[in-house]
Amino acid sequence: MDIIGQLAKELNISPRQVEQTAALLDDGNTIPFIARYRKEATGELDETVIRSLSERLTYLRGLEERKAEVTRLIETQEKLTPEISQAIGQATTLQELEDIYRPFRPKRRTRASVAKEQGLEPLALLLLEQSSTDPQALAEAFLHEGVPTTRDALQGAQDILAEQFTDDPKNRAKIRKFTFDTGLLVCQRTDDLDLPEAAEFQMYFDYFEDVAKIPPHRILAINRGERLNVLKVKIQVDVEKVHSLLGKEMITEPSSPAEPLLRAAIEDGYSRLLAPSLERDLRSALTEKAEEHAIGIFAKNLRDLLLQSPVRGSRVLGIDPAFRTGCKVVAVNEFGDLLEYTTIYPHEPQRRWQEALQTLDTLVQKHQLTLVIIGNGTASRETEQLVAELIEESKASLKYLVVNEAGASVYSASDLAREEFPDLDVSIRGAVSIARRVQDPLAELVKIDPKSIGVGQYQHDVNQRELTSTLGAVVESCVNHVGVELNSASSALLGHVSGLSNRVAKEVVSYRQSNGIFSRRSELKKVKGLGPKAFQQAAGFLRIADGREPLDNTAVHPESYPLARKILEQIGYNEQDLKNRESLAAIRSKLRTLKAAELANTLQAGEPTVRDIIDALGQPGRDPRDELPAPLFRADVLSMEDLRPGMILQGTVQNVVDFGAFVDIGVKKAGLVHISQLSDGYVRHPTDLVQVGDIVSVRILDVEPKLGRISLSMKRLK
Repeated sequence: MDIIGQLAKELNISPRQVEQTAALLDDGNTIPFIARYRKEATGELDETVIRSLSERLTYLRGLEERKAEVTRLIETQEKLTPEISQAIGQATTLQELEDIYRPFRPKRRTRASVAKEQGLEPLALLLLEQSSTDPQALAEAFLHEGVPTTRDALQGAQDILAEQFTDDPKNRAKIRKFTFDTGLLVCQRTDDLDLPEAAEFQMYFDYFEDVAKIPPHRILAINRGERLNVLKVKIQVDVEKVHSLLGKEMITEPSSPAEPLLRAAIEDGYSRLLAPSLERDLRSALTEKAEEHAIGIFAKNLRDLLLQSPVRGSRVLGIDPAFRTGCKVVAVNEFGDLLEYTTIYPHEPQRRWQEALQTLDTLVQKHQLTLVIIGNGTASRETEQLVAELIEESKASLKYLVVNEAGASVYSASDLAREEFPDLDVSIRGAVSIARRVQDPLAELVKIDPKSIGVGQYQHDVNQRELTSTLGAVVESCVNHVGVELNSASSALLGHVSGLSNRVAKEVVSYRQSNGIFSRRSELKKVKGLGPKAFQQAAGFLRIADGREPLDNTAVHPESYPLARKILEQIGYNEQDLKNRESLAAIRSKLRTLKAAELANTLQAGEPTVRDIIDALGQPGRDPRDELPAPLFRADVLSMEDLRPGMILQGTVQNVVDFGAFVDIGVKKAGLVHISQLSDGYVRHPTDLVQVGDIVSVRILDVEPKLGRISLSMKRLK
């Protein structure tokens, strides 16, 4: 089956969809652009399917290249047979292909290669014939100075057979499957238990689990324990059964005098060569699968975090808490511009509580601040108490929110932060980042390496290259899903727009600073380094709210402006009417009466494009995040000592992992809703039920203040 046919079958789509999508990818189009603006070509494939197609296309093309290389390498050894050539052609995975190539791969000097140099390969083949001739008699013909005894000759032949059995692709596939299906992953503690990390892995000190059933998060935990030299890990399997399976393949004449030698070769080959090799293969495969799963969970959590609803129109007091060095405080306006900053010292050792309260109240009154954002780091709990007292005493209407400050320090020391605030101390920059996170989570969090945002699990234990690539794709997807205001976006945000590199994004900002705001999307063509292809890819995802062309404030691509104008003509309006609130309401009403299929036929356009244009015309300036619930703000503060089993509270989902969800209920520590407590029904995975940013009602099950543990439930009360 060719690559197109295989992808069509795997993804359950038509070969035409595969072929045309692959052509678009090969032509340098980005996945967001293809998904949004080339629906006629792809048959309306969504971004997830296109990304899967792209990844598999790359893999399968790599497989074909490797097949050609393996064929060439075997051919140069003059060992390529029609059977081997057919097996190579039918291989569907790199693992299968490498198994075929294994017998022909150049090896370092082995016992088998030494025996072959001594001329013992013909003896090995004679033994494999399993005739009635005594092996000792067969060996006599192969004695020479380097092989003085029949025992030496038979041992050399046995070494050759052991390696041959091990390298046979069918044997490897059969025993690999048997090991996966029936093997146990066995963990034991090492003798090095003085390590501080040892206690974390106590449950694995004498542990075993079926290889086929062990969940991804346990694989990564065990790998970490092994890497820290806390655990010894091996795969255990029924060796006698393995010997029997291999014997059935290799021993055709059980009564032959060669049978004991063949059986010895099987046992030696398995224990010395095959078992260690397959254990490495399986451990690698388990790790790869576990990493893929963990990266997938991280990606979903990141997407949910980035797409949280922005809090518009709020002037914010941002606080980065600390004890000795003081709390860094910033005031920012509704656009995120820094108005003022200072440092207060309400906590130990200075304890200037009343002075801190007065300073905060002055900032609130002076800048008409309505929202307090507190980072969740050191001293956050104590700072909450300060803010709760401020809210109680202040004449202003204030609410507060504690946010995850992960990555703020990374941003504050970055080149981007230095460009934004060259004269500010790094700690003040961090406070600005914390303050802005609620105003527009996406715009602020894209400035930080996604790995530093803190919504994953085992992110330091997975393939960093794959993690970086996947999280980068998530950020790109989110930015283009929301759209970007061209005249206010930072270069960090613009750098994730379809078709724009970081360098070109900086050129866009530079052009904006030198020439003033963009009045039309078409002005982008004047930006240095932004050619026709980049404009095509980027234009539809960029918005201009108050420009000369009203269509620039919609998701309609410039290439479709003539079609959009015709659609507006069908209902008696033009694009300038989109700026008028009253006429916009009428436009929306009339657009709902249009039938996309009929209109597409009339205008000789693609139905998906017509449908999308109708949707976009009714919602100029739309931000899909505005339809999501706002964050859960607080006016008072709870402590763990205030919590009692049975209490019902509202909280915000902070992180989702394989075994449950962590929920911020307004105390210092997030509580855990174990997967078994997420629902009265069966839950396959926590992400099926909750996502980062969700506001949920939870019931307190148990509180352990000394351990800092809070157990929660989302099950219905009986």
